[in-house]
Amino acid sequence: MMWDVFMGENTVKIDKKGRVLVPKKIRKIVNLKEGSYVTIKTKGESIIIEPAEPVADKYYGAFKISHWPKDIDQFTIEVMKKWWSNHST
Repeated sequence: MMWDVFMGENTVKIDKKGRVLVPKKIRKIVNLKEGSYVTIKTKGESIIIEPAEPVADKYYGAFKISHWPKDIDQFTIEVMKKWWSNHST
């Protein structure tokens, strides 16, 4: 969490669709750009909005691939079949 720099209090208005505008200075600090994802959660009566970690970054290096398959769809089907056969009851 990036609470090192407290930006003070910012009051924004919720529009009729429930949207809020994150002020530019806050977006800049947490590196939010157009198309970025955020996680929204509650804690008591507070709302917490945090930048979401990209899935690719989260799992980077978790899998070692010696070569890329020619047909990714077929590869995925084969992997799921193998996994399912190991986990069937």
